[in-house]
Amino acid sequence: MTWYDGQHRKLPWRAPPGELAAPYHVWLSEIMLQQTVVKTVIPYFLHFLQRWPTVEDLAAAELDQVLHAWQGLGYYARARNLHKCAQVVAGEHNGAFPDTEDALRTLPGIGPYTAAAVVAIAFGRKASPVDGNIERVVSRRFAVTAPLPGVKPELRRLAAGLTPDQRAGDHAQALMDLGATVCLPRAPLCDRCPLSEACEGRKQDIAASLPRRQPRAKRPTRYGIAFCLFDEAGRLLLRRRPEKGLLGGMMEVPSTPWREQAWQAGEISGHAPLHTEWQSLPGTVVHVFTHFRLELAVHTGNGARETKSGEIWQAPKDLGELALPTVMKKVLRHGLKL
Repeated sequence: MTWYDGQHRKLPWRAPPGELAAPYHVWLSEIMLQQTVVKTVIPYFLHFLQRWPTVEDLAAAELDQVLHAWQGLGYYARARNLHKCAQVVAGEHNGAFPDTEDALRTLPGIGPYTAAAVVAIAFGRKASPVDGNIERVVSRRFAVTAPLPGVKPELRRLAAGLTPDQRAGDHAQALMDLGATVCLPRAPLCDRCPLSEACEGRKQDIAASLPRRQPRAKRPTRYGIAFCLFDEAGRLLLRRRPEKGLLGGMMEVPSTPWREQAWQAGEISGHAPLHTEWQSLPGTVVHVFTHFRLELAVHTGNGARETKSGEIWQAPKDLGELALPTVMKKVLRHGLKL
């Protein structure tokens, strides 16, 4: 804690050591920080806070506005749950976040880690959030050699044993900062660490190898055909993906399903948005998701029809107004030669 008081990172969602941060700021930052590094999150956090200063403001926003502002952070289910959670807090809790882990976990998008982080950092309650940085610090401190992810419950138990009765939020943030700035993944700076004398991993000279992980399964490749259909005015046909599932609620060009077998020419026509003369563009668009690699061939064509539910015609110059996932931006750059 002495180390944190003097060496803590100054982040826009944090309060000074010894003080409690605003629950809205802690919650917003923690949702953004899932699967995303601090450097990337800071400008998004500041933009959200400027645009929606309170949870009530965020709740009143349109989902499309939130998704659009979220572009670039990825894992869009987080943005949908962020909006739902804001509406529940504003509508059912009078704009005040609950101050217990159990109550917080009933809210959309809040799991055990986020609930513990909010109650510790924003409300000063004794709780032990464990993120990737804390897992690394704890596994080295106690020389835990069993691999992730199976050892996660043990690491949470050990982290809880370190948590003090007072300033639990500062303690959690101290461990986060230690992992982010000193107890680095490949080359820990043990000579700068306030825990070095107590670190079993350092004593056994195995710190740099911890935490250990199970070998990752090979990421499969899926294939699809994306259709860029232009009408006589040069507008592009787009559709909204289903609310649930991958990239839920985001806009995309029509496509075949994404599957693990490559598509053959005779299979494609039934998935095209219109019977027209389609041109296959050379090359493919490649995008890597967490669990699979996607290869999309892009076909372009001309024609027009009435839009179906969830579809729109959009001028290419106005595409920036829409919430488009990164993979679709790649498809459009390929299809529009941008």
